[in-house]
Amino acid sequence: RLPRFCVVRNICNKNHFPTPLASSSTGFGQVKLDVKTKSASGVEFKTSGFSNTDTSKVVGSLETKYKRSEYGLTFTEKWNTDNTLGTEITVEDQIAKGLKLTFDTTFSPNTGKKSGKVKAAYKREYVNLGCDVDFDFAGPTIHGAAVIGYEGWLAGYQMSFDTAKSKMARNNFAIGYKTGDFQLHTNVNDGAEFGGSIYQKVSDNLETAVNLAWTAGSNSTRFGIAAKYQLDNDASISAKVNNNSLIGVGYTQTLRPGVKLTLSGMVDGKNINAGGHKLGLGLELEA
Repeated sequence: RLPRFCVVRNICNKNHFPTPLASSSTGFGQVKLDVKTKSASGVEFKTSGFSNTDTSKVVGSLETKYKRSEYGLTFTEKWNTDNTLGTEITVEDQIAKGLKLTFDTTFSPNTGKKSGKVKAAYKREYVNLGCDVDFDFAGPTIHGAAVIGYEGWLAGYQMSFDTAKSKMARNNFAIGYKTGDFQLHTNVNDGAEFGGSIYQKVSDNLETAVNLAWTAGSNSTRFGIAAKYQLDNDASISAKVNNNSLIGVGYTQTLRPGVKLTLSGMVDGKNINAGGHKLGLGLELEA
């Protein structure tokens, strides 16, 4: 699998660890369109759709968001082409500074299936805590995460406990070190998967990353390298390759403020003449 341009891979929450090399917004083998708008009353609309060129499946979604900053409230409604409706209510910095509570529900009219989730997050200068509870008739699943940081060092732990089976479903640990132009990250997932990555900002325009992974019981080691070069303020190119000889390239161009075009491609270096290579196209519109 190609390494993401997110070499400080967080095992706890995407907001806990930094993401120095943002991955391409368009996946290989996909055509994607994102449109973001905002009404005069402050309601935000996000429409997204993508087509998988391999399966010809087309998926779309619509999201509306309304914020009342004075009360710390955010209301979000979601709908997708699988005919799933979602409602999310978030309360932030009201009960206590740094505390965020989220109530998330989904409903599928076709099947009648319902699901609910309660999330709690507490973030301060040196600590970030999170706890999610998935409600299920068989028994809820509890997800917990914690990240602490001090003078560039970061340590994180993530767990999931399935109350229906009374056993730990996930048990992950990570540690990292971050400076202005260098980041180091290692992780152990479920005591079986070991990984490490190094990110370096070589210059103002060039960023590089190396990623390693190994699974207990397997003799193979996964390895990948990536680089991103900023051509100017509006354009950048990226490339990544792994030990399976999968080579990915991408080009991102800001056509004008609020309009971004992304082109990407992946080539199988072992079977160049066999075909099966993938292309990606993405367009982001924001107003």
